[in-house]
Amino acid sequence: MDEKERNEQGANDGYYTPVMVPMNGETETAPGQAPKSSNKVWQIVSLVLAVLLVVVLIKPPFATNKAEAVATVNGVEITKDRLYEELAANGGEQALTNLINQELVNQEAAKKNITITDADVDAEIETYKTQFGSEEALNQALEQYGMTMDDLRKQVVMELKLTKLLEPQINVTDDQVKETFETYKDSFNTPEQVRASVILVATEEEAKDIVKQLKEGADFAELAKSKSLDTATKDQGGDTDFFARGEREEAVEEAAFKLAKGEISDPVKTSEGYQVIKVTDKKEAHTATLDEKKDEIRKTLISQQVSSMSGAWLEDVRSKAQITNTLTDAAAAE
Repeated sequence: MDEKERNEQGANDGYYTPVMVPMNGETETAPGQAPKSSNKVWQIVSLVLAVLLVVVLIKPPFATNKAEAVATVNGVEITKDRLYEELAANGGEQALTNLINQELVNQEAAKKNITITDADVDAEIETYKTQFGSEEALNQALEQYGMTMDDLRKQVVMELKLTKLLEPQINVTDDQVKETFETYKDSFNTPEQVRASVILVATEEEAKDIVKQLKEGADFAELAKSKSLDTATKDQGGDTDFFARGEREEAVEEAAFKLAKGEISDPVKTSEGYQVIKVTDKKEAHTATLDEKKDEIRKTLISQQVSSMSGAWLEDVRSKAQITNTLTDAAAAE
């Protein structure tokens, strides 16, 4: 499905306003990994509220095959019609409100000839990947909230529409950008980092045997997949991605930061067992400048204002629209 089709399917997905999601590294922690520092306050992503709320999407009543079974219990059928009634009774009102809000945004965007292209969505997704640190980290965050990348792309279409609708009312000054940079200056800086692959085993003897095999020409990634106990990295051939000091156990960091690119460590004792470490890349520390970060800061400040304005804007648009809502109307009549 391309973005044009997503733009037109407003009646089928929930709509949520953008929020700012702190990037505190709260994803799966690999063995030998310490909790990531909480000082990365600025590493926030303008995601949509759907990332925080797992929502049942309520669609219109089943026009056909209402008696079709979606499940059976000891031979007793549970029909589509019964499923719809249950969904409508449990969260259906809020879900329908979300669908109405999304349709309002679609209609307002159409009035102003606002369209969102595949390239627009791709660029936004790339921003998320960068701010989360990697595509893998973004996918882990989505998984925590029951979303897929395709779900996110659908939500990004709505987020970008809302931003384009409200951005003309927003003014972010150069002084605001500079003040924000000064406030979060340390968070923009990049410390020295290494990228490593690891093989975790239970005993020192096993680790020594791994080192021996590697010196004899064995492939590190293949050994990691077959031998490593580190479930967070073994399927990626042991790759841990980049990390800075303070993000792994002290023994792991001490070994990794001493190695040159391409070098392999002797067995390293950790709280989980013994690791063999191979450094695959390095990044020098970098002090960020305002010129480097001003566009990122401006975009985030705009997103924050869109988030704070969107509720009142939606209320205003709703007040001028002709809306029927059978779920709320039925509840009010009882």
